[in-house]
Amino acid sequence: MGSGKGRFVQRFKWHIITISVILSGAAALTLSTDVFETSETNKIPQTIWLLCALTMLFITLTILSKVVKISDRLRDNEGGLEKAAGLIEKMNAELRQISHNTRLSEQAKSIAYRDADRQSLRESVLEKLHRQDFEATYEIIEEIANSTEYKKLADTLRAEAKKYQESTDTERVNQVIAYITKFLDSFQWTQASTVIERLIKAAPNSEDAKSMRQKLVDKKQERKKTLLALWDEAVKRQETDRSLEILNELDLYLTPNEGLALQEAARDIFRSKLHNLGVTFSLAISEKQWSKALTVGRQITRDFPNSRMAEEIREKFDALKKRATESELFG
Repeated sequence: MGSGKGRFVQRFKWHIITISVILSGAAALTLSTDVFETSETNKIPQTIWLLCALTMLFITLTILSKVVKISDRLRDNEGGLEKAAGLIEKMNAELRQISHNTRLSEQAKSIAYRDADRQSLRESVLEKLHRQDFEATYEIIEEIANSTEYKKLADTLRAEAKKYQESTDTERVNQVIAYITKFLDSFQWTQASTVIERLIKAAPNSEDAKSMRQKLVDKKQERKKTLLALWDEAVKRQETDRSLEILNELDLYLTPNEGLALQEAARDIFRSKLHNLGVTFSLAISEKQWSKALTVGRQITRDFPNSRMAEEIREKFDALKKRATESELFG
């Protein structure tokens, strides 16, 4: 109770002081002057009425002031609730987008897995077919046909197997060579090499089959020359991302000596890439684009894990994540 009374006095002390001053003044005037006296009996002087009116006016104004303050607070709370509702709606929209992207990602994965499965099944059938193990070939095809999803693939493989079985030895070699050529055109060297060796084993007397080994070597050299030309062009144009992309593929074709010859140029490209990422990261920080800074920071630590810049960014990751999260939630 004492505490409640103290808070009451504290909150309204200026009003109490003002009223006390008015009453004290009235009391002083009453004791020292005849201003409040009247010649009429039982009649309250007009000055008393004036003081009472002033006091009531002061109290009324005080109450109105409190009402206005309460109204302002209610409006502030309403604005806060509206902002909170807006944030919740924004979060819901982002969650719906994430859910949508996840579904798309799962669909893409499912398609990729199905494509890989089809390729694997086709490889299994053709391996038996090229070895002229026709019984095993048709057994695998029938197993594939039991799956509704792969029924069309089974029909295609069955037709290919029948065509291969009814062909002459030369025609069979030509069919396999056409199959190998598809791998060569798409730079799938390992798969092409596997089928070439399988073909040579099945048709050891075929010069066309044996010639595929050299064709594989020639195709790889051709691709290497193309990549070197593209690399040189990208370096001259200072296309850092393109240069790195080409370098990743070109690395598969280079001998140790060739790798050393390109090493210095590669270092320059990596330095340029790291520098550009560092500038982008710094600008994002200075402009308080926390989400962008976090994304670029992750790229730097992933692509240049041993750099000093990556070490410094790792030390700031927790703070960056916190700011990025707050930025997403509160804008």
